Amino acid sequence: MDHDKSTSCCCVLDASTYVGFWILKKLLSRGYSVHAAIRRNGESEIEEMIREMETKEERLVVYDVDVLDYQSILVSLKTCNVVFCCLDSPEGYDEKDVDLEVRGAINVVEACGRTESIEKIVFSSSLTASIWRDNIGTQKDVDEKCWSDQDFCRNKKLWHALAKMLSEKAAWALAMDRRLNMVSINPGLIVGPSVAQHNARPTMSYLKGAAQMYENGVLAYVDVKFLADVHIRAFEDVSACGRYFCFNQIVNTEEEALKLVENLSPLIPMPPRYENEMHGSEVYEERLRNNKLSKLVEAGSAC
Repeated sequence: MDHDKSTSCCCVLDASTYVGFWILKKLLSRGYSVHAAIRRNGESEIEEMIREMETKEERLVVYDVDVLDYQSILVSLKTCNVVFCCLDSPEGYDEKDVDLEVRGAINVVEACGRTESIEKIVFSSSLTASIWRDNIGTQKDVDEKCWSDQDFCRNKKLWHALAKMLSEKAAWALAMDRRLNMVSINPGLIVGPSVAQHNARPTMSYLKGAAQMYENGVLAYVDVKFLADVHIRAFEDVSACGRYFCFNQIVNTEEEALKLVENLSPLIPMPPRYENEMHGSEVYEERLRNNKLSKLVEAGSAC
């Protein structure tokens, strides 16, 4: 779907998240007008960069929003054709953050239902919304039909997974009830420029249980620039629908695990035994499938 970029307006909420910021940059580089909706979480470096961009870029307008304040969301959506909903907790996740993210997701979708201009919601979720349950080690294919188990996440205190799963499910339920056009993108662990600086605590929240993810073939990562492109593709392609697992690499060997540690340095210290040479040769079975994403990226999409 080739949108008229001279008349299309996109809202990125929350644009001060790591993913939101890269979606914002990509949209501007492609000629779109953008409403950058920012949740006030203190003066983060990304927020400062966005406000500086606003002084130089006439196609960018910054809005302060509170996702628990329905009216502030409505203001940021005015005249927009799409909202990229990128909710994330900058301080990482604990039990209280789960309810806040669910309520925020509901408010964003409800606000979209009250506007006349919104054509699509692109909802940024996570692979963690789909990979956590008792029998994950025996399942051959883990794809978009899968969901994490709520009780399992609570018992293991996997708050990132629980927040992403419950907020995405709530968004889907409300979008279907309001007959809204929604697509969700479920990325693996996000890596990219300055990720350790700008996305440290959400990254560490994602990695809780990383050893179990690794051994069960469901640990994967994605470059943030590719991820931003996928979000925009999901907006532009009229046939995009449902959920999309998004990752560049499954981590199931010691070599790939080392590459991931290097990408996240200094968040994760390099294991001493890896400083000079690699050891071990065990390969874990890959269980994640993203065939649907490949179709979206290469030649349209399929439900």
